[in-house]
Amino acid sequence: MAALLSARGVVKHFSVESGGFFRRTKTPLRAVDGVDLSVEQGETLGLVGESGCGKSTLGRVLIRLMPATAGYVEFEGQDILRLTAPELRRARRGMQIVFQDPFGSLNPRMSVEETVMEPLLIHGSRRGPDSRAAVASMLDMVGLPASALQRFPHEFSGGQRQRIGIARALILRPKLVVLDEPVSALDVSVQAQIVNLLSDLQAELGLTYVFIAHDLGVVKHISTRVAVMYLGKVVEVGEKRALYAAPKHPYTQALLASVPVTHPSLRRRGGRARLAGDIPTALAPPPGCRFHTRCPLAQDICRQQEPVMRAAGPDHQAACHLLPG
Repeated sequence: MAALLSARGVVKHFSVESGGFFRRTKTPLRAVDGVDLSVEQGETLGLVGESGCGKSTLGRVLIRLMPATAGYVEFEGQDILRLTAPELRRARRGMQIVFQDPFGSLNPRMSVEETVMEPLLIHGSRRGPDSRAAVASMLDMVGLPASALQRFPHEFSGGQRQRIGIARALILRPKLVVLDEPVSALDVSVQAQIVNLLSDLQAELGLTYVFIAHDLGVVKHISTRVAVMYLGKVVEVGEKRALYAAPKHPYTQALLASVPVTHPSLRRRGGRARLAGDIPTALAPPPGCRFHTRCPLAQDICRQQEPVMRAAGPDHQAACHLLPG
């Protein structure tokens, strides 16, 4: 099966100025530094990692909300990083995003009806009975009453505002939705409701998700496959059950060891070491394997040579020198 979305060699650097007034220098901040990914139609790819690893930046580059420094991203056979403005506008119907902050991503001066209808108007629909009916139907689909249409974002709870954001993203019936930490700002009970809603909508509308999060419990619940990022690189990717049962990269092992458990006997399962120290700066990533400064298993080769992605099992790859074979 051909991938709905395929990314190869994706790089996104930001230029950061430093130094004194007369000696300003520019240093590249390597937010995303050579990422390969593919997303199949109908699946959910979980993208996980610590804060600052580049996962949100990658999510925006994947749908060209920000330009890439290098690489290509192919969506439905088109390299969207090289589309002209009119071509990109047409492609946007097929790919949308739900942001992390359900309040900051909504215009406080626009009613719910105006907010959800806006994508339809941008893409050529006219304000009228058909558009209003489409908005009302979408609100019902995300679990909001018709009485919400003329209300404003400040009148809703965080979970309800995220439902509005989801409705706005889905009103065009896209094929791909990037979910940028869509539940991290919500209470735990509300998180479960939103995750279940996303799963139901995926089944009903045939959606494909890139689900960005740092909560591995949520990712395990919703994802089909999982990609683990560290300091701008994907270090492991695989089918969910295989990756959670037998993670191959020491960073993935440490992330899973840090997940809260319900019974004390499980706290040191598998003897996995927990993470120590801070993530290095993306302004000056360590040479070799970027994780070697925090890895309890690091060897000389890890400090000198960058590992490449290798097979670690069926539908499972990891970039680690310590893999057998």
